[in-house]
Amino acid sequence: MECKGFLFDLDGTLVDSLPAVERAWTHWAERHGISPQEVLAFIHGKQAITSLRHFMPGATESAIQHEFELLEQMEAQDTDGVSALPGAVALLERLNALGIPWAIVTSGSIPVASARRKAGGLPQPEVFITAELVKQGKPQPDAYLLGAERLGLAPQACVVVEDAPAGILSGLAAGCQVIAVNAPAEAPKLDQVDLILSSLTQIKVEKALQGASIELIA
Repeated sequence: MECKGFLFDLDGTLVDSLPAVERAWTHWAERHGISPQEVLAFIHGKQAITSLRHFMPGATESAIQHEFELLEQMEAQDTDGVSALPGAVALLERLNALGIPWAIVTSGSIPVASARRKAGGLPQPEVFITAELVKQGKPQPDAYLLGAERLGLAPQACVVVEDAPAGILSGLAAGCQVIAVNAPAEAPKLDQVDLILSSLTQIKVEKALQGASIELIA
């Protein structure tokens, strides 16, 4: 594969934040008398506000916003166990060394995403797309389209690196090349992605005439 830039999801792709995510949402579900299993099966890869609207039908927008603020505060403060996934830091540092542009494109808010990036010890991206910047979150293409635009690249010139079904659909809808890492086998349109990997350590990036060349390490 060749590309001119990378668009990385954060949670589940660059950092392992699953314990923190599940703690926050389990607490929220129990407080509202909803099955935690049902909530956890829905939320991954989506904006928190989208999940709250799904599980609070009929609630006023002010009530939903109040719950969002409480949840956001909890998730931003709880980074216990959040760590970089294998290969993440080395890959981002390699891109920086080669001068290849990259961005983080997440469904998380600025406070939550910033806390998790810092907890994982990831380099600071020049482009950081968070939930506040788009009207429609993943699986809609808005976030990845904005990420490509902020990098100054056409979507087709970018590679999206994702783990969640919603994010994979978002990258495909944006017209980007897509690498799925640790994606569920039942993820929709998984047969349409360019590469399916189990770890970022499998990615080797070299400088190419038109940007970056992506090879796989066996």
